[in-house]
Amino acid sequence: MTANVVERPVRPAPGSGTGFRAVVGRIRRDRWAVVSAVVIAVFVVVALAAPLIAGISGQDPYGYNVGALNDFGAPRGSLGGMSAAHWFGVEPLTGRDLFAIVTYGARTSLGIGLAATVLSLVIGVLVGVTTGFFGGWYDRVLSRVVDVMFGFPSLVFMIALTAIVPTSFPKPVLVVLVIGFFGWPAVARVIRGQTLSLRERNYVVASTAMGAGRWHVIRTQLLPNLAATITVYATISIPSMIGAEAALSFLAVGVTPPTPSWGRSIGDAVGWVQTDPMYLVFPGAALFLVTLAFNVLGDALRDALDPRGGSR
Repeated sequence: MTANVVERPVRPAPGSGTGFRAVVGRIRRDRWAVVSAVVIAVFVVVALAAPLIAGISGQDPYGYNVGALNDFGAPRGSLGGMSAAHWFGVEPLTGRDLFAIVTYGARTSLGIGLAATVLSLVIGVLVGVTTGFFGGWYDRVLSRVVDVMFGFPSLVFMIALTAIVPTSFPKPVLVVLVIGFFGWPAVARVIRGQTLSLRERNYVVASTAMGAGRWHVIRTQLLPNLAATITVYATISIPSMIGAEAALSFLAVGVTPPTPSWGRSIGDAVGWVQTDPMYLVFPGAALFLVTLAFNVLGDALRDALDPRGGSR
């Protein structure tokens, strides 16, 4: 007679757990992860309090000031018109305050990037978990859809879609929908692979054998064990979503003027880089810093949640 074997959870060794405190402790020991978290926190505060922060300089991103420009439309003075009134200088042709534009641009870029990430995660996790757990024809059909999505020229379709949609439709919402829709296949593939491994675990097999419903197993057994993967993928996906919004705005098919956007400012600054390099430096530096910070924090979070597979 074979004895019944009950699978028991393995107690992690001291300092090697994946609990909240253990993860935070490992991240705090990584100086670059801490710096990245601080940078992200600063940009989030700037985005949330953009009117207050821009108001400190007494400027707003929609105030045209042709008096700050010369006869050729370039900023008066050196360094793009930087002064006590205009900390980052002014925008060519319009004279709008560049500090206010960069400050409000954080709200546009971060807001669209975070919203698109949430949308892609919701769709990707739902598709990935269900295809990996249900299997059969459902898995085969959606797996082929994911393959097609990977081979689809998404940027071309984004440009075409954002260009043909009526102008009455809110452009930020449209950009979120387009970017988020094309971002879910990568999430779905990763989550499906994790689900295929988890569904063979004894506790999942036992729950199914005892009559637990499929959605009950997904909600109580699979999703909690996928939380770490979802968290890491969300952190790593945010910079790509921000970059996609910047790319669309750079190509003049993103948010419409005069809404501040880092991508559109960078695109407009290309033609002025010889005469006004500051116009490119400040929005470009903001975009670079926030995407780099999210990437570094995402790598640190991945290593902290999987200390055995990480490099630290």
